[in-house]
Amino acid sequence: MLRVVSWNINGIRRPVQGVANQEPSNCAAVAVGRILDELDADIVCLQETKVTRDALTEPLAIVEGYNSYFSFSRNRSGYSGVATFCKDNATPVAAEEGLSGLFATQNGNVGCYGNMDEFTQEELRALDSEGRALLTQHKIRTWEGKERILTLINVYCPHADPGRPERLVFKMRFYRLLQIRAEALLAAGSHVIILGDLNTAHRPIDHWDAVNLECFEEDPGRKWMDSLLSNLGCQSASHVGPFIDSYRCFQPKQEGAFTCWSAVTGARHLNYGSRLDYVLGDRTLVIDTFQASFLLPEVMGSDHCPVGAVLSVSSVPAKQCPPLCTRFLPEFAGTQLKILRFLVPLEQSPLLEQSALQHNSQTRVQTCQNKAQVHSTRPRPSQAGSGRGQKNLKSYFQPSPNCPQASPDIKLPSPPLMSALMTPKTPEEEAVAKVVKGRAKASEAKDEKEVRTSFWKSVLAGPSRTPLCGGHREPCVMRTVKKPGPNLGRRFYMCARPRGPPTDPSSRCNFFLWSRPS
Repeated sequence: MLRVVSWNINGIRRPVQGVANQEPSNCAAVAVGRILDELDADIVCLQETKVTRDALTEPLAIVEGYNSYFSFSRNRSGYSGVATFCKDNATPVAAEEGLSGLFATQNGNVGCYGNMDEFTQEELRALDSEGRALLTQHKIRTWEGKERILTLINVYCPHADPGRPERLVFKMRFYRLLQIRAEALLAAGSHVIILGDLNTAHRPIDHWDAVNLECFEEDPGRKWMDSLLSNLGCQSASHVGPFIDSYRCFQPKQEGAFTCWSAVTGARHLNYGSRLDYVLGDRTLVIDTFQASFLLPEVMGSDHCPVGAVLSVSSVPAKQCPPLCTRFLPEFAGTQLKILRFLVPLEQSPLLEQSALQHNSQTRVQTCQNKAQVHSTRPRPSQAGSGRGQKNLKSYFQPSPNCPQASPDIKLPSPPLMSALMTPKTPEEEAVAKVVKGRAKASEAKDEKEVRTSFWKSVLAGPSRTPLCGGHREPCVMRTVKKPGPNLGRRFYMCARPRGPPTDPSSRCNFFLWSRPS
């Protein structure tokens, strides 16, 4: 039996539940080993690893008993990425990063690319630069003793953000490239399994709130899946696509079979989600060899749950891992790198070298001449100081020519004379001035006291009381608006219960209240 499992792990460096008590430096490595042990599969495909090559450590990449293969995002750090871990008894004969073949190595690649003339080189590079596809090719043996080739395509398909129309175009182009590559492999005689996060709920039964979604069936991603898949699973009669949704083949009417839930709203508690993760196999392979297809919603640690399938075939391991295997990376291969490896020799023609030497010699001569000229024209300290002494600070202040200069004989009146020119106040005026001054001081003291009192009342009063939701009369939870717009950063209160069906009284109510600014 061959058991394959796929899981959107939402960050391979993030420790899963139950591993937080380990040492921090070894926590992620222990988590990966425990994940592989719990899934107990011959081939484990992970999506959304969120790790780039510079952040990949040896304990994450090399796990005892497995050989691993990674595809990294080349544009952003901590984004996207897929990885495939194969047990040593299921070592692939070939492995390749990407769907277009632009990142394929000379040796050990899978091949069979199909006709990609509709794509430009820039478009193909952009589609493969986010680290969303990884191919491994295996030899399998059926119960009749026949050997076949099986190609696994581990994919993390793009998400179509409603606020970014260009991402929908990117997603559909990625779907098209995936289909071309998968059909080319089928045409070459290989069995094909597409597994991973396709980021589309195919049928209304695969989405909890499909009836309230506008134009659910008209979604471009669902139309693409309609063309790719056979309509009625194993017993298809109307539309016969090249692939079969293995879970719907065994569970065609199972409701509530979801694989993704919103972690922010706590929707997993009430199973308010959608099915975005699939194991798709070509028709012949599914009908002849698939024994089961399953979901593992009890496995926690991500906003997705693992999915998988069991095939009635045995794997024929390759004698040596393909070159893409992480154990062959220079940083993990155990070989010391020389500094010359990071230096690229600059090749120049003899003519260019001669002109460069002439230019350097001319530059040196000109520099020496300039220095000599500067030394000859620069005055010596003794000569510079003989003509004049050090300037006084007052020499920098010159009287304005527009203002007449005061005569030195005229003197300003002294303070006693100024006081004599002032009119003396009567006793009544002095009394009134004292009363006004006293009242002003009393008013200022009162205002200062009120300000201090209000300040300490606001400090000692503590935060404002949390309001109660209207549906359950329970304390609300505060959230912050993160969507760009006029309300970005504002806080509001909402029901603290997890999101669920509107008909379920135990799910979140529609209470909403803006928080007053402090």
